[in-house]
Parts: sequence; structure tokens; C-alpha cells
Amino acid sequence: MSNSTSYKKNNITLTKTRQNKLCVSHPFIVSSQLLTAQARSCHQNNKALQMENKDIRIARYPPQHKELWDSFVDKSRNGTFLHKRGYMEYHSDRFDDHSLMFFKNGLLAAILPAHISNGVFGTHCGLTYGGLLIDNDTTATETLEMFRLLTTHLKEETDAKEIIYRPVPHIYHRYPCEEELYALFRYKATLTERKISSAIRLDDPLPFKGRRKLTAATKSRLSIVEDDNFAAFWEVLGDRLENKYGVAPVHNLQEIELLHNRFPKNIKLFRVTDGHNNTLAGSVLYITENVVHAQYTGSSHEGRRIGALDYLYSHLIRRQYAHMQYFDFGISVEDGGWYLNEGLIGQKEGFGGRAVMYDTYKLTIE
Repeated sequence: MSNSTSYKKNNITLTKTRQNKLCVSHPFIVSSQLLTAQARSCHQNNKALQMENKDIRIARYPPQHKELWDSFVDKSRNGTFLHKRGYMEYHSDRFDDHSLMFFKNGLLAAILPAHISNGVFGTHCGLTYGGLLIDNDTTATETLEMFRLLTTHLKEETDAKEIIYRPVPHIYHRYPCEEELYALFRYKATLTERKISSAIRLDDPLPFKGRRKLTAATKSRLSIVEDDNFAAFWEVLGDRLENKYGVAPVHNLQEIELLHNRFPKNIKLFRVTDGHNNTLAGSVLYITENVVHAQYTGSSHEGRRIGALDYLYSHLIRRQYAHMQYFDFGISVEDGGWYLNEGLIGQKEGFGGRAVMYDTYKLTIE
């Protein structure tokens, strides 16, 4: 015998129990108890998230944490040797360091190489790239919280009015690491510079195109040497930059020798010499875990005539560093990207280089 009776009225099911209690069901009606339970669950989740965020704290980098900082660079998803203190501090007289560290539950989770000058917080205007370096466990939500802590810190503790932000290009990432780009979008950062570089995928390089002077260079019986005779190359490089562009290398000879001595496995010099050991061309390479980057490249008049750089690039790309992921020729623009040197980028594209961006963002602190 049934304990209840049911009937429908206007698509609503009415059920009358033997205790004369009326139960109502409808496809679009949710019980108040369920709504309350969902709201309670949502509140608890938000509370848990807030507690998680409260466990992240920000602190200025102190010199006694140099070993901790450098160790974190090695295990981060996107750090390179340029972010280590020995590299950053070679020009410490030119930048007022304001590097930051982010701790999660007491453990270092992210670092931010940075400086402050004239009301501008830069990360990092003395480096090719900077930005937030994060570990494998840091999430997008936690990165947003780090940006909140950063802007709050700068607003309350410094005179900085804006942030200049240069993220690490993706080819240098050990693992996908673009949470910061989303955070920049959320904080309404504007793209102020876009510098186009050219890189080769070394595991599947494109064929060389154009008139490469490899035959002439081979017949000239040139030698490629890896050594630390930076003085010989700096003379060639300085003459070329002065005569063509009216500029000097960013690093002087003493600085590049200092950095090479600090990072001998990461900064290497390759020279092309003739039978009399004269330097005809050369390249200073910055070598990271994934990328071989041509930091400086130059050749003499005779070196250009016989294609000494073509000879060197062929060796570096096809043999010396064929086991690496990328060969990055560097940027081919001026004025923050508004002027493209078509002849320069054409040479790099002739070797198979294709576009990789070095971006700069500006964020106003409100």
C-alpha cells in the first residue's frame, strides 16, 4: 500500500504524504537547503583560498640570501644565469637593487630581480630580460596574489609610480611559464616595446638560404678557436660597431672578462682566425639550459669579404651546438622595435632564424 499520493498541476508535481506534508518538485526549482549548502561550500572554498594567499609573503632580498637566491634560479621554471647575483651585481653601481623574494608557507616560491630609479621599478632594465621567476608548484592564482603583494609593497613602501617589466622569452623556459603574462593582463599592463629576435630550432633546423660564403671561407683555410682572448675580438667588434653604428659594446672589455671568469660554462668566445692567428670574426655566446644566444658578433673587413661569420655560424649551428634546443641570433630592431633593420634580420633568416619576441610592459601603480 502506497504511503503517498501524487498529482501534477501546471507541470509541478505535488506529493501528499500520509502525514499530510506536501512536497513540491519542479525541473527549475532548487530547494533552499541545496542553495544554502552550495553557498556554504563556496564560502568555505573562498575562505580556504584567502588563507592560502595569506601564506604568501613578500620580502626584500638581503645579501646574506645570495646562495638561496642563486640556488632558486637553477630550479625555477624560467631563470637563467643572467639572474644570478654574480651577473646582476657586476653593474651594481648603476642600479639601486630592489630585488624581491616571495615565500609560500615559509619556503621560497618566486624571486623578482629588480631595481628602483627615479620612481620606476624595473625588472630588469640592466638585463636582457627579468620578470618573476617561479618554481614548478606556483599556480596562476598564486601568481596573481604575488602581483597584488608586489603592487601593494611598491605603493606603501617605495616612491615607485610605475613598473617596467621584461619577461623571459618562452624559448628560455624549462617548462611552460607564462602565468606572469596573464597577471600583467589582469593588472592592465601595456606593451611598450616588442623587439624581434631570430632563433633556430636546432633539432629541426631550416636549410640555409641565400648566398652563403662557405666555400670561400673553407678555401681560405680558416680556423675556429674557442678561447678567452676577448681582447683580440673586442678590437674587431669595437671597430665594427663604431664604424657602422657609432656605438660601443654594452660591456667593456674588463666587464666581459669579469663575467666570463664568473660564468665560464655560460659565457664562451669563438673566434675565426687566419694562418697568422689574426682574428677575422667572432662571437660571444651566452649559453643557458635550452638556448645558445649570440650576445656579440662581429667581423673585420677581410672577414666579411671571405665569409668568416658564415663559416662560424655553420660550425656552431650544425656541429658545436646541434644538441641544444635553440640558437638565438638576438634582436634586429632599434627604438623599442619601431625600426626594423631589414638587412640584419634578412641575414639571420637566411640561416633559418624565425621570430621570437623580447617584450617590455609598463604597469602604472594605482
